[in-house]
Amino acid sequence: MRFRILGTLEVQAYGSRVALASPREQRALAALLLNPGSVVPVERLVDALWEDEPPATAVKQVRNCVSALRGRLGETGALIVTDGPGYRLQAGADDLDSLRFRRHVTAARGLAGQAKFVDAVEEIRAGLALWRGPALDGLRTATLAGRAAVLDEQRVDAVELCAEWQLRLGETGEVVRELTEFCGEHPMRELSHLLLMRALAKEGRYAEASTLFHGLRRRLADELGVDPNPELRRLHEQILAEATPAEDPGPVASEAPPEHHHDRAVTELAEAVTWQWRAEAELRSLHRPQPIALRWSALARPGKPALRGDLDDVAETFAALPVRQLVVLGDPGSGKSVLALMLTLELLRARAPGTPVPVLLSLASWDPRRDHLDRWLARRLADNHPALLNARVYGPDAPTRLVLGGHVVPILDGLDEMPADLRVAALDALDQTMAVGRSLVLTCRSAEYEQAARESAAVLGAATVVRLEPVARREAITYLSARGSERWLPVAERLRREPDAALGRVLRTPLMVDLARIVYGRPSADPAELLGAEDAGVLEGRLLDSFVPHAYAQVPQPPGRNPKTSPSGRYTAEQATHWLGFLARHLEQARSRDLAWWQLYRAVPAGTRSGLIGLLIALFFVVTGWVDDGPALAAIYGLSFGGAGYLTHRFGRPPEPLRTELRFAGAAGKFAGRFAIGAVVGVLLGLGWSLATGLVVFLAVVFGLVFAVHVWLAKPVDASRVSSPGTILRNERTGAIALSVSFLVSLGLFDGMAFAFTANTRFLPVLGGRYDLALAVAGGIAGASFGWFMARGTAAVCYGLAGAIAGGQVFPPATNPVLPVVAGVCFGGGIGLAVLVTRAWGNYFVHHAWLAATGRLPWRLMHFLDDAHRRGVLRQAGGVYQFRHARVQERLAAIGEGERKA
Repeated sequence: MRFRILGTLEVQAYGSRVALASPREQRALAALLLNPGSVVPVERLVDALWEDEPPATAVKQVRNCVSALRGRLGETGALIVTDGPGYRLQAGADDLDSLRFRRHVTAARGLAGQAKFVDAVEEIRAGLALWRGPALDGLRTATLAGRAAVLDEQRVDAVELCAEWQLRLGETGEVVRELTEFCGEHPMRELSHLLLMRALAKEGRYAEASTLFHGLRRRLADELGVDPNPELRRLHEQILAEATPAEDPGPVASEAPPEHHHDRAVTELAEAVTWQWRAEAELRSLHRPQPIALRWSALARPGKPALRGDLDDVAETFAALPVRQLVVLGDPGSGKSVLALMLTLELLRARAPGTPVPVLLSLASWDPRRDHLDRWLARRLADNHPALLNARVYGPDAPTRLVLGGHVVPILDGLDEMPADLRVAALDALDQTMAVGRSLVLTCRSAEYEQAARESAAVLGAATVVRLEPVARREAITYLSARGSERWLPVAERLRREPDAALGRVLRTPLMVDLARIVYGRPSADPAELLGAEDAGVLEGRLLDSFVPHAYAQVPQPPGRNPKTSPSGRYTAEQATHWLGFLARHLEQARSRDLAWWQLYRAVPAGTRSGLIGLLIALFFVVTGWVDDGPALAAIYGLSFGGAGYLTHRFGRPPEPLRTELRFAGAAGKFAGRFAIGAVVGVLLGLGWSLATGLVVFLAVVFGLVFAVHVWLAKPVDASRVSSPGTILRNERTGAIALSVSFLVSLGLFDGMAFAFTANTRFLPVLGGRYDLALAVAGGIAGASFGWFMARGTAAVCYGLAGAIAGGQVFPPATNPVLPVVAGVCFGGGIGLAVLVTRAWGNYFVHHAWLAATGRLPWRLMHFLDDAHRRGVLRQAGGVYQFRHARVQERLAAIGEGERKA
């Protein structure tokens, strides 16, 4: 006989199931099974059989029910015996699944006490396998529920014990898989969440662990009015501290407590974001005159309030939402980005100390298939505010701690600007990450959002969804005629008379209204030209095409105007359209909205850019080899090092800017350590090439200085300073030039001295003395070390082979004192160039020069981009530029494509 209560009630006799048709019989048997071997009084059985007031014949009916049970159980019915005031079920330890479960748990605890965790996990899993659902599922009355709940609690304890032992065994993946679903079933269970957080943290999934904590904290606060227990809070703080990037952030000063680091990071981030977007709003003239009225209304959703409003009250509405999640939908050009910017500024203005900082970011650079949302957010914070990575000032990895700690409100602009195949994954990731009630603002075109929601079956259920309404006819007329109403009278009359004609349909979006005011705002332009178009698409195209020529119209500059801070007249409309069209086409091909100078190399075909760099490097080494020993050695040097440069840039990792600045304070200790390392390298090289003692000492000093100067390139210290494309370029240029010059001087000096003063000692000569294996090994190690230091794996292999091929060459010492100087300068120049192009600025410099020489871009590109930004053609988002609107980029890309084909 087998009795099963760990799930629905089941009875099996001789391999077949015994039917208990009467609910009263089931309840009576359940009451006996919950107390195996103990007497269950008739009064308790009465309570178990009737939820409400029992009948007067309840005692008699209980006895009849027990008698019927005995009959249904057949021979096994004898297990139910009458004992004093009630009945007792004589079940053996193997007859009842709850008894077998307890036996497995007791045995598992004993094994764990002996540190036999593998056996303990196996034993407790055998017990958990007996469970088929909640105890007595579907059969609970008030009397049965209490005892059944005790069994359920024992199961929960067993699951947590198993997870704890698995964590000790390092089985974090199993724990994550099992506890993720379990925590969903038990959303208030703190120990289960604690164990799952530990497992996620051990797998490096810090963002998910922090999201889990925030969800638990919100539920505890909403339902019980309490905080998570101290152990959970300590674990969360530990996770925030451990969530550091792969690179070493450097030593952390001990004099400032973590709270000081954190508070300073939050305060200075708020200042930086405020300055950044206030300047951008002023540059776009969003306050002069007032921005065009944007009206919105909330989509009807069950449980969501019916809301309406305009641009002025969107921040107040957002702050009053029960869950601060807002999705802003609208048609192309409907003003979603303007609303996001103004909302950011208003939230910053009203922000109280210690509250989260709204951060406006473009979603165009996020790949949800590769990056967790929180990891991407932290990286964007670090890109836009690189000083936050200064561990000495802000603590270890402040961007990650700010994101995971809930101190950032992401305002994510442009889900529709992501590639179409990423939107579904992005919406699904947002739904999972933000489902715990974190604050969020998301903007997207209506059609793209609805399509992604249908395909992913994911929706931000807690979010309030609002849609931007078309510009009202009166608002459009008021905005257009703000600087001269008489000229706009024909347009106003047409809008009133024919609101659904081509002109009326076009002027329903803020983008087109704004373009119309820009293009026809000057006295020399006649707005009546807008009346001639009969097709809305043609009229939109005309406005888009007129935007850049109008922005670059030649106007007299007032006296005293600083050309560095105002648009200049040096660029014609034709040049600007050509260059901007090329950049727009480059971004469209890269499926990006972010115009980053360090990614400009992608505009050059891979074979061309790799060959260009390889050729430039080869030229220096060809001259070096020719001076050393004629054309044969020139060919060997050129092919080996030129080939290494080609392969490195064809298959290696593209460089990113390091975002450092020149700083001398507090670097004395590190300077001394680096100097010592460089001196040792100089000594080893000098001795290896049999140089005189004085020359070895000289090389030691030179290499020591070269190695030590790099400590002056450190992370910025002021997070309130906003990163910009120009700032990043200047700092990266300083670091790249310093690094390449240091290698040029040190290795060029060494090569020249080795050529002039080496004793020409042979170690393992082969090929008739023309090649030395010992020198080849030394050169290969040096080349591989150089390549690894500059660009990691691919470069290490390529330059290691080049160093082995070139380093093993044996050639006669110099006979002319000029030759070592020439050889040293050329060798150092080649090495310096190889170093330069592995840095972001050097890579940009070479490819920008190629594009400028071929007429596709201006020579002063950054000046041109800054000028375009001041003219309103581009907008700045942290360290990158973006076109003012996606439709402007798309239109210019089409123009650029037409020019290319022509």
